[in-house]
Amino acid sequence: MKRKDIEVVGSKSGFTLIEVMLVVVIIGILAGVVMVNVKGQGDQARKNATRASIGAIGTAVNLYETSTSRMPTSLDELCVGIDGMPPLLKKNQLNDSWGTPFSYSKKGEYEYEIRSGGKDMTLNTDDDITN
Repeated sequence: MKRKDIEVVGSKSGFTLIEVMLVVVIIGILAGVVMVNVKGQGDQARKNATRASIGAIGTAVNLYETSTSRMPTSLDELCVGIDGMPPLLKKNQLNDSWGTPFSYSKKGEYEYEIRSGGKDMTLNTDDDITN
């Protein structure tokens, strides 16, 4: 008995150039939509982070006042331990999201203002963020 070579007939698998191009175009469109929606959110995130930092500093000021019966004269006092307790804040927490130091001023016996210069990093302008 002679053996005959058997030829397997099957379909070829793989993607055509059109299919690959279609997937690349769809990914490009989705990336464009995402970029349009995400663009500009960095500034808003920095503003929100700065507001949260101002809130944390305000809490530290209030804790300092409760512990010492006086308001701090500067934010640096919050970075020093009180009566053997650890500091309320770390030095790097005294800067806003743009890396500018917060401004602190007492407005009365128990009132204070914490201010960030905002995006332009200049105090007393329209984009300032305060408590």
